[in-house]
Amino acid sequence: MDALLHLIQTYGLLVVFVSVFLDQGGLPVPAYPPIIVTAAIAVDQQQSLWPILLIAALAALLADSLWYLGGRRIGAALLRLMCKVSLSPDSCVLMTRGVYARWGAPSLVVAKFVPGFAAVATTLAGETGTSARRFAFYDGIGALLWAGLAVAVGAVFHEAVNDVLASLETLGRYGLLLVVAAIAAFVGYKLLKRRLFLRELRMARITVPELYRLLEDGNGPMILDVRSQPQRDASGWIPGAVFVASLADVALEPRDEVIVYCDCPNEASAAVLARELRRRGFKRVRPLAGGFEAWREHGHLVAHA
Repeated sequence: MDALLHLIQTYGLLVVFVSVFLDQGGLPVPAYPPIIVTAAIAVDQQQSLWPILLIAALAALLADSLWYLGGRRIGAALLRLMCKVSLSPDSCVLMTRGVYARWGAPSLVVAKFVPGFAAVATTLAGETGTSARRFAFYDGIGALLWAGLAVAVGAVFHEAVNDVLASLETLGRYGLLLVVAAIAAFVGYKLLKRRLFLRELRMARITVPELYRLLEDGNGPMILDVRSQPQRDASGWIPGAVFVASLADVALEPRDEVIVYCDCPNEASAAVLARELRRRGFKRVRPLAGGFEAWREHGHLVAHA
């Protein structure tokens, strides 16, 4: 434990930079505790807090910029990958797209404070064509506010932080084990949350061949497309599909059959919307297994503007 405290005291700014960069880069590394501890130590040693704030904000902005650049270059493919490996898959569902579609770049100011939004907001900024200057301005403000809260907590409650550190130090190696256990519990919580979310979205899917037969027979259901506007424009859509940008757009009378599709693994966005439609009285609502990519891979007709 002494080695850990010495590391923070000696290389506090580096620890803050690395932890924030990894956290904002998508890895399950808690960033707030290092910032809080480093700020508390700085107050006790009568050092300035500005370097901590600037380093944390810079690390967050750099990590966000990588997601932004990835969104500009490979857009939807990167979003699908994020949804597939993310410990917070609920961040990739329809509501997230709806929030960014409504508020745009200014939403980046508060994105880091909204669970399930920050993970994909920066990628959405790149995918939707937000200018680099506009992205850097709003994301920079958001990074400063986010880092500033952690620094403020460390400064205001520095005595309490010192008491915790002193207690851990008296525990010796057991204190280090306690810290490791806390990090493991954090990652475990994220994994459990992911598993429960995916289990909640389990419902009957309709396959591409089944949907195609329904359309060929002339008994086609209502089809809702819940992908992003840039993705729809670039790749086309299933003929007859109705675009839905957010849950607020679903102003439909209950139908006997509704099919919903998206472009994310596990059809998360489609399943969330299907679940909401059922609550509104729709009798039979099913996501399309594999989404739009599965429809296109089967070689069926794709509509374009």
